[in-house]
Amino acid sequence: MPLTINLRHLERHSLNLEGELSAQELELENLDELIHVPGTIKYKISVQKIEQSILLQGLLEVVLHCECARCLKPFLLPLRLENWSFLMPLTGEEAVPVNNDIVDLTPPIREDILLGFPQHPLCEAGCSGLVSPLRGKPASSASKGHRTSGSSAWAALDKLKLKQD
Repeated sequence: MPLTINLRHLERHSLNLEGELSAQELELENLDELIHVPGTIKYKISVQKIEQSILLQGLLEVVLHCECARCLKPFLLPLRLENWSFLMPLTGEEAVPVNNDIVDLTPPIREDILLGFPQHPLCEAGCSGLVSPLRGKPASSASKGHRTSGSSAWAALDKLKLKQD
């Protein structure tokens, strides 16, 4: 069920909302291969009407279940948006839909949670990647400029002699 408010309630005073939304309600499931949201998104926000807009302010929290982009190790990443704010215009080109004085607050919450997702989740900043089963060293060490013992993957191509016209 989406998080909605009645605009008539905002005419008298601001509202304080606290609760949880599921990943299904925010359509956050299966968006990324490395990031999953199995739990709920906690919110604690105040909603007030300012002229022809609705101002949302507060806190959004969720724990992301991630897989490291380098080593594929699973890890938890808490995402906490403190001092979060969003201005929802009621008029103009970017006006939010209003149905029978009801406004849905889930789109801006979803949008800002998605913007908080890491582009390349890492289990730790210095993660060196997968371990090569042949050498017992991280597979990414060759890309860092280190020469590994044995033949290179390019050695066969280096021996190739092409005809030049």
